[in-house]
Amino acid sequence: MEKKKQLTIALPQRIDTTNAEKVSQELKAAISAGDDSNGILLDADGLEYISSAGLRVLLSLKKNEAELSVINVSRDVAEIFETTGFDQILDIQKKKRVVSVDGCEVIGKGYCGTVYRLDPETIVKVFHGATEETLAGIENEKNMARLAFVSGIPTAISYDIVRVGDSYGSVYELLNAVTFNDLVIKNPGDLDAIVQQYVGFLKLVHDTEINTPLLSSAKAKFFDYLEAVRKTIGESLYSSLRNLIESVRDSHRVVHGDPQMKNIMLADGEPMLIDMDTLCAGEPIFDLQAIYVTYVAYSEDDPGNSMDFLGISFETSREIWDKVFACYFAEGYPGGREAVLRKIQVLAYIRFLFLIVTSDTADDPLGRLRIEHTKQKLSELTELCDDLNI
Repeated sequence: MEKKKQLTIALPQRIDTTNAEKVSQELKAAISAGDDSNGILLDADGLEYISSAGLRVLLSLKKNEAELSVINVSRDVAEIFETTGFDQILDIQKKKRVVSVDGCEVIGKGYCGTVYRLDPETIVKVFHGATEETLAGIENEKNMARLAFVSGIPTAISYDIVRVGDSYGSVYELLNAVTFNDLVIKNPGDLDAIVQQYVGFLKLVHDTEINTPLLSSAKAKFFDYLEAVRKTIGESLYSSLRNLIESVRDSHRVVHGDPQMKNIMLADGEPMLIDMDTLCAGEPIFDLQAIYVTYVAYSEDDPGNSMDFLGISFETSREIWDKVFACYFAEGYPGGREAVLRKIQVLAYIRFLFLIVTSDTADDPLGRLRIEHTKQKLSELTELCDDLNI
């Protein structure tokens, strides 16, 4: 069933004793005329002042309308709502500050959006689109960042949600921060030291446990990925891969979900996570697969992808994976190096196949080639793995 749209009604410049009764009548008439709506949005974009008489008008509406929100509220008007406690009664949504990224340096691109540097101290992550779902995603990312931060994981927390053109963005204060990806580009001779610091931070994340229903399951996400490619791989391979995912032990360890070097920054010498919308709980293999996808899988049938996405050569991309893999398991590979690698590859190719199948490039020549090669790899790997625990 198609979801009905919310009815949006613009509020006047002022609501006080001189016009409160008239405004009340006009609002009730507009609501009555839009009786097939799914909730009411009062647009306060032009509202500069509201008195106690105006507040009573809104309170009267709230008594009859369970789904009532006041949007685009200026800071001055929001202060009135907060001082009177009306922000506890009504859903008050402040007007978003407008920010321009024209001429700003792009420091990262991801599945959900693009990160720009506004100035030496500030970055903004601009999300695709400006819908209610986008705002919900931004709020979720803020919540995940706070959850990680209070658990001892250094992470950037957004302090403002802004409008950037036709999109929404999250603003972060990161004093002179640089991504680990940029460190590799600027200091290729220091790759060993960069990888060592990067892996050390990854292990700090993976050694942290958070037992809360707020954190989704990495394992559950992979069941969803597998379900999305079920028709592509066929029932036999689907069943084998489902059993392998099921074999991964349940865990409350923190998993970032996409910890490639563009999503970890160095600020004043301290690594910190960004792009927290993928945060979940599970075993470290769910992060290792993501690193493999970024530095190996995407470039296997398209060596130019490394330069396009990461700004590094295909050879450097593979070298990063090899060094990360060796450094992460410096104390030994449980069951042997090749066995551990195969288990990581199983999850990596499931996720990679999901990303390709659900993308706009699935029917392109490169997309079709990637799908066939990935299916072949998964078929071979399932014959060599009894479980995915490392």
